[in-house]
Formats: sequence, structure tokens, C-alpha cells
Amino acid sequence: MSQLQRIAIAPSQFQQGQILLTKEQQHYLGRVLRLREGDRFIAMDGKGKWWLAQLAGEQAQVLETLLVETELPVSITLMVALPKGNGFDEVVRCCTELGVTCITPVLSDRTLLHPSPQKLERWRRIAAEAAEQSERSFVPTILEPVAFNTGLSFANSQQYICVARGEFPHLKDCLQHKGQMTNDIGQETIVIATGPEGGWTTQEVENAIAFGFQPVSLGRRILRAVTAPVVALSLITASCEV
Repeated sequence: MSQLQRIAIAPSQFQQGQILLTKEQQHYLGRVLRLREGDRFIAMDGKGKWWLAQLAGEQAQVLETLLVETELPVSITLMVALPKGNGFDEVVRCCTELGVTCITPVLSDRTLLHPSPQKLERWRRIAAEAAEQSERSFVPTILEPVAFNTGLSFANSQQYICVARGEFPHLKDCLQHKGQMTNDIGQETIVIATGPEGGWTTQEVENAIAFGFQPVSLGRRILRAVTAPVVALSLITASCEV
């Protein structure tokens, strides 16, 4: 199915074996992708369902449900202190490709960006496009930005905060073995926090430790705020994917 074009749809568009296409989707399929009546494509609802569909005017006929196994065996929540400029766009795009489940933008003491509501919609659109491109079954959840201390209210066995300087163990040495990453009650969740330009403050690191986060290193070099999340996700996927 890799040669077929893919589009993301809303779950509500699937009705009784048909996919009701929006005007924008009709234009995209017909004018941009050059599909004609009877041509096939793949529709994904971002909630784990994929369908092989056939174009039929303003709608598409569902031919079969597809089984896609591209998701990681663990759930990864990424807390990212918002970088300056449009750097977060690339964080969302790359981390979606790598398999992140949820991204929480956080405002830290050294955060320079205070995003508008339009930014959040843009990030969610980027996540949907990246999930479509990378053949993900799910579109990651992009939460509204929150203060760092508010975002710390997780309760999980694997919580890490990446710290640029200091004698901390490397993340790759802290992750549980891939065979132990899931437990009897379901999928394991890994929460990982990466800092802003200039890094976390000492108080922020101490607050995270108080909430059960383990400080870790991503290596001896100082990474940019947009590079660190990608490195952290890459290490996790390498450790848990077969």
C-alpha cells in the first residue's frame, strides 16, 4: 500500500462505509494528487484506523479496513520548554515521525516564546501532516502550553528530565530493557522533559526531582533546544523497538 497516496480525515467523516470528503480534500485529491474517479487512496482518521478507499465524486467508497502496525510498544509523553522562533514546528514534526504519543509545550523560567492560540492550531496541523507522511496509526496529541511546574503533575515509573550540565547518567543507560517496558496493566508511559535555550534553572530541576523525575544526560555536548527532544526520542525508540 506504500505507493498509494494517504490523506488524514476526521473520524466523523466515515459514515456507513463511505468517507464524506470536504471541499479541501476533494481539491487536494483531484487537483493536487491528480486522482480520478475510481482511483484508490488510503484514508487515516488519526485514531488508529486506516481504510483503503476509492474516489467517487464528493465522497469515497471504503473497500477494506487496513491493519497498520507502526506504533511503538510504549507511550511517550514529551514535555518541551518552548524554543524561540518557529523551532517548535520542527520539534513537533520530527518527534511525530519518531513515534511520540503526546507533546506538552511548557513555559519555563527561561522561555522566550509565549505562543498565540493560532500557534497551537498550527502545531496540531503539522502533527497531522507528519503522522500522515510517516504512516503513523495515530496523530500525537498536542496539549495547550502550561507552566513547567503545572506540567510536572505526572505519576509514572519512568520520568526523566534532560539536563545539559552536571554529572548525570546517560538516558540510554537509564531506560528499562525493552522487554520490561510494558506491564500487566497495559502500555508503559515514558515522560521526558527537555529544556529551553540556556537550560533548566536549578530550581526547576529540583522541582522535577521532587515530582519523581530522574535527571539524565543526552551526552557530553550541549544540544540546541530543538535538537534535544529529537535525540531523546531517538534513544527511546532505539531501546524499545524490535
